[in-house]
Amino acid sequence: MNTSFAPKKTPPCQAYQVPSDLLQPLWLRSRESLIDNGLVYDPIAARACQRCHLSDDCLSGDIDQKQLLHATLTSLCDLEVSRFLLHHPKAWIINVGAGLDTRFYRLDNGLCHWIEVDIDETLLWRQKLFHHSERYTMACGSVLDMKWLEQLAIPEDVPVLVVCEQALLAQQRNQVAHFIQKIGRHFSHAEACLVLAGDKTQSYWGVKMGCVAYAHSLKNPVASVVSWLPWVYQIKALSPIESECDRWRAWQRIVAKFPFIKHRLTPSLVHIRW
Repeated sequence: MNTSFAPKKTPPCQAYQVPSDLLQPLWLRSRESLIDNGLVYDPIAARACQRCHLSDDCLSGDIDQKQLLHATLTSLCDLEVSRFLLHHPKAWIINVGAGLDTRFYRLDNGLCHWIEVDIDETLLWRQKLFHHSERYTMACGSVLDMKWLEQLAIPEDVPVLVVCEQALLAQQRNQVAHFIQKIGRHFSHAEACLVLAGDKTQSYWGVKMGCVAYAHSLKNPVASVVSWLPWVYQIKALSPIESECDRWRAWQRIVAKFPFIKHRLTPSLVHIRW
């Protein structure tokens, strides 16, 4: 009797057709993780991308420069969140409209609480691609539909940081103002890290730096935010062009001749306290 058995075949990895606007930022972080001295190390993104199918939209444009811009903004935001958690280890972070962002898994200190706010479809993709944590919860909502604010069960005496890295770039100026005013009125004291687009991002040099079409453009992001939220007591704007990464050196030489356009050619990270 033949007792040999054929080896079991490993089932193929299930591939997901993730929408390109969700997948491309994940894929860019995955690519950044594989280079020497990358600005972001995101093995979760790399693993998730192995299960996803890249569409032509993900591959369009100057991918290397788009990757650099996205990774730099992500790195700046990571640094601000890390600093906040260093001073407030048990704080609550509210991440609004971040798509398939993995910031919680990269920065989790074992003590903080994290709320991911996004639309239903995106939350379903998150459940498929990322693992669960007891200090990580998801809420349905967006920059435009802010009913989630009233549904938050956050203790009044804990520090809160609102993070919005990508979602505001897809909103008109008045919608950005409404979002900032809404969170400013809801929390008596809090902080926010917001990525806002400069008014020269669609210029020749802005596109060369990796910018895509954004829904708003601000000549002076700091002045705009202060006009919308006058009770802000501390504010700063961080430009990706200021990064110490060597890949920005050529751009830095150009901008050094015209320093007044530093926050106008790309999106900037604006950190506010009120």
